[in-house]
Amino acid sequence: MNVALLVSILAVSIQAGTSLVYATVGEIFTERSGILNLGVEGIMIMGAVTSFAAAYHTGSVWVGLAAAMLAGGLLATIHAVLTVSLRADQVVSGLALTIFGTGLASFLGQRLGPEGKPLVGLVGPRFPRFADAFFQSTIAKIPGVGGPLTQIFNQDILVYAMFIMVPLASYWIYRTRPGLHLRAVGESPGTADALGIGVSRTRYLYTIFGGMLVALGGAHLSLAYTPGWTENITGGRGWIAIALVIFATWNPYRALIGALLFGGVNAIQFRLQAAGASIPAPFLNMLPYLFTIVVLTIVTVYENVNKRVVAPAALGLPYIRGERTG
Repeated sequence: MNVALLVSILAVSIQAGTSLVYATVGEIFTERSGILNLGVEGIMIMGAVTSFAAAYHTGSVWVGLAAAMLAGGLLATIHAVLTVSLRADQVVSGLALTIFGTGLASFLGQRLGPEGKPLVGLVGPRFPRFADAFFQSTIAKIPGVGGPLTQIFNQDILVYAMFIMVPLASYWIYRTRPGLHLRAVGESPGTADALGIGVSRTRYLYTIFGGMLVALGGAHLSLAYTPGWTENITGGRGWIAIALVIFATWNPYRALIGALLFGGVNAIQFRLQAAGASIPAPFLNMLPYLFTIVVLTIVTVYENVNKRVVAPAALGLPYIRGERTG
């Protein structure tokens, strides 16, 4: 495998991994507060369908982005009401949200087109790729890899925003007082409550904010990565994002690495199919998910061997004032 091909795969990995980074970081914020949200797949696909429909009818990708965030926030609010206020089982609530979101997205996809027609096959606005012309022309002059290298920097604005969001998210979680409060609520809500931190308020806030980021991941799919709407456009990426949270040990920087690795495996399987590899196509399609299972297994074994529990101590546990939750 030559250098040019590696650079090309890296460029595709960044494009394929961007939606996963948004979804994974969003879930990290939610789980850091102690709320487990298994509805990522449903929120993500709702973000995809609402963003494309809104962008198609208004002609503005920014309106589409806002619509996705609104849809994600509303679905996450439902989960927050059920799990924080009503103290429903977080696993059941999340699974119900995924079933509801995927079903509603399919329903809306059949009716949000012009005159109530399906969205499938429509061409709408998309986020353009851009890069400084002088910068691109300079890179292109690098012998051997100049052409493929320009692909890495020729990305849409959501990709560039992703690289800004990850360090900001990490800084917020580990270097700010609100981030300290967030981690305190996720680790020991009783202690946080005794210190005057609003546990319910914090969990509501980060569950809704996390849902908005997840929906942005879905919007990137339908407005940038594969512009348009198709059934099951997320292809299980919501579940991959949940797995990547564990792989990342609830750290945004590691989430970025994991998402790009997934994107790389995805890019490689497309390359192999395009090259006419003798490996059956169904096996190649499952490579990214097989990779995820292998990574999760390695992380789990590592945690068991080293006796380390990196998940927030109160994750998945409802908080009732006066009762011990961990």
